[in-house]
Amino acid sequence: MEILKCTVNGRPAELGVDPRESLADTLRERLGLTSVKKGCEVGECGACTVLVDGVAIDSCIYLAVWAQGKSILTVEGLRDPDTGELSDIQKAFVEEAAVQCGFCTPGIIMSAVEIVGSGKQYTREELRKLISGHLCRCTGYENILNAVERAVNTAHGFVGKES
Repeated sequence: MEILKCTVNGRPAELGVDPRESLADTLRERLGLTSVKKGCEVGECGACTVLVDGVAIDSCIYLAVWAQGKSILTVEGLRDPDTGELSDIQKAFVEEAAVQCGFCTPGIIMSAVEIVGSGKQYTREELRKLISGHLCRCTGYENILNAVERAVNTAHGFVGKES
């Protein structure tokens, strides 16, 4: 057992973890952050995507001990802590009807957080490539792409969609 000290959704966390334990298991099973989904468990589907120090990673293949001293962000950390209001990115997913069963949604939202956080403006094709590491069985991806595009445009003050 190793002691893991990190920050999760803005709060300090300290807990004992098995050195072989994935960050996905730690977040879900020990910290109750169920937005982190375990889909493929080999880093192929993107359902477990979280941000570690601002970078989107597949938490199913990232060992919890690697998060020592790092800042982890999950979907649970996106809501306004005072009001409970959804983030602009989450609102974009609702407004664009980009949620079906919801299994893949948290991971895609976390990738969108990284994309928006880059401060760059992307073409629709570039956004399509950036979210291509996520598998969704319910949609044709267009609503998801619309939501990511809306989130980027909203964050950067653009009106309407860029094609």
